[in-house]
Amino acid sequence: MRPEEIEQASMKTIAAEMEPWRGPEENLPVVMRVIHTTADFEFQKNLRFTPDVVGRAREALRAGTTIVTDTMMAAAGVNKKACRALGVQVVCRMSDAAVGEEAAFRGVTRAVVSMEAAVRETPQAVFAIGNAPTALIRLCELIDAGEARPALVVGVPVGFVNVIESKERLARTAVPSIVAMGRKGGSAVASAILNALLYGITR
Repeated sequence: MRPEEIEQASMKTIAAEMEPWRGPEENLPVVMRVIHTTADFEFQKNLRFTPDVVGRAREALRAGTTIVTDTMMAAAGVNKKACRALGVQVVCRMSDAAVGEEAAFRGVTRAVVSMEAAVRETPQAVFAIGNAPTALIRLCELIDAGEARPALVVGVPVGFVNVIESKERLARTAVPSIVAMGRKGGSAVASAILNALLYGITR
């Protein structure tokens, strides 16, 4: 089977095994893409979408809005062909030398400093956080302070420390967001959500 045939067969299986979908139809491809990536049907219940977020996010991506991620893994997972077609740049500041130096000096995580650096450069970016709850918490602080005005926040950090709290903090903001409530998430989930949004434009 060709790769596209495998994907189509997988999506048919997912559609057959999912519970009946009662949410907005535009959200369904995002949920299915995450299940396709994780083989975890719990994301049908865990993913939370703010109203009209998919349409608003795609509008931003059509305009070439920069995507900022908290890990190189999430950045690597975003479909580059789709990004090139839209003129979208994918940025991750985690490995920047200046970010590491400042984080060590201040005694904070690189994720915190990387978000600060990204907000200074692209305050209206699409932010996708799949690993570091400290990045999401700091981004929410910058949103509350009026320094960050994201077109979208994908909040799906995974783990056990401050993960649930960071997502609940995001849910209290007024920005467009897609959030995986609870402990589940990860860089692959973040890039899957971004790809679902991109594919809705480019395919």
